[in-house]
Amino acid sequence: MEKYIKTPLTEDITKSLKAGDYVYITGVIYSARDAAHKRIYESVLEGKEIPFPIKDNIVYYLGPTPEREGQVIGSAGPTTSSRMDKYTPMLLQKGMKGMIGKGKRSSEVIEEIKKEKGIYFAAVGGAGALLSKKIISSKIIAYEDLGTEAIREMYVENFPAIVVIDTEGNNLYDTAIVEYKNNR
Repeated sequence: MEKYIKTPLTEDITKSLKAGDYVYITGVIYSARDAAHKRIYESVLEGKEIPFPIKDNIVYYLGPTPEREGQVIGSAGPTTSSRMDKYTPMLLQKGMKGMIGKGKRSSEVIEEIKKEKGIYFAAVGGAGALLSKKIISSKIIAYEDLGTEAIREMYVENFPAIVVIDTEGNNLYDTAIVEYKNNR
């Protein structure tokens, strides 16, 4: 089913999404990859604030290439989500509602998604140049020293993604395999 959603992600929105839904996201999302996640995690352990409003927001596991003339961002494809699994439960507990990446998630992350009523979206890997066209604005807001892994605040319009894990823990990666086998 196709759905158009806007950020911030309220619990009503997350509960309405089901594994397998095609969504088009409009609004502010934030980018953060491995190094930024590690720094956020360490900061929280030290009692510091997360450097962007995490509550009800989406984090895109993204390390874009440098923008070319006339572009707001370079190629903007997702990175492998499992690299953030160590840090994800804490971010969900702090109020993050959505993540965009690619690949499977750990059982700990899936349990926390269910508990916190979050959503895991997948973006198509290898389509970074096309995805970048859906990013209307982008500015570095934290950890500039990390280069492409700095945290960015981005405004997206109709950014395409697929719900992989919904608030009930339904996992498209598992159900798609079963459905494929049943339809052979």
